[in-house]
Amino acid sequence: MKTIHALALLGVLSGCLASAAVEAADARAGRQKITTCQACHGLDGLSKNPEAPNLAGQIEGYLVKALTEYKSGARKNESMNIVAKDLSDEDMADIAAYYSSIEIDVLPP
Repeated sequence: MKTIHALALLGVLSGCLASAAVEAADARAGRQKITTCQACHGLDGLSKNPEAPNLAGQIEGYLVKALTEYKSGARKNESMNIVAKDLSDEDMADIAAYYSSIEIDVLPP
């Protein structure tokens, strides 16, 4: 029984930590930091470049993870490795918050 309570408490605590990290990100600040991103990923996060993915509406955690991996070199892309190397953790969180906050509509064919 104690194990179940400990696991429940751990789940609540990790949820709180994740919420704090998300709350720390500032989408408005992220909007101010995407000038370089817009060249490939479009002014609105919808890429016109077939080599660059759309970022609008993407999952925030995924974007932070991808940027972190580009910065460390764990994920390889010549352009992204160069761009990400100068981003701080706060920059990455803010940029991810901005792009994830863009609402997109999906219209089936």
